[in-house]
Amino acid sequence: QVQLVESGGGLVQAGGSLRLSCAASGRTFSMSVMGWFRQAPGKEREFVAAISSSGSITYYEDSVKGRFTISRDNAKNTVYLQMNSLKPEDTAVYFCARRMGVMSATIVRATASYDYWGQGTQVTVSS
Repeated sequence: QVQLVESGGGLVQAGGSLRLSCAASGRTFSMSVMGWFRQAPGKEREFVAAISSSGSITYYEDSVKGRFTISRDNAKNTVYLQMNSLKPEDTAVYFCARRMGVMSATIVRATASYDYWGQGTQVTVSS
């Protein structure tokens, strides 16, 4: 069983920054692909970023490229999402998720590719 716990959300002004963390339990973290998704009110959950088990490969949704950075520390069983230059449209609940298996640009974007999810952390960006 894997537990994922997100933290670091909050209220920030447009142009500001936040760093989200996702702490994972269990012994499989270093072998897992990790992803970040977000869900705004009334909208479907959407892909934000993903990172390979070693951290050498990353994928981003187009609207966050150049502003968000995903990283991981396998020694701490934690994945991070550094969010800079935040915009009001980034407001959402952010979720981390785990995948065991291969990754590709298509696979990591699908919610069905992940088997464990955190409870989410709220990010609100004011204009």
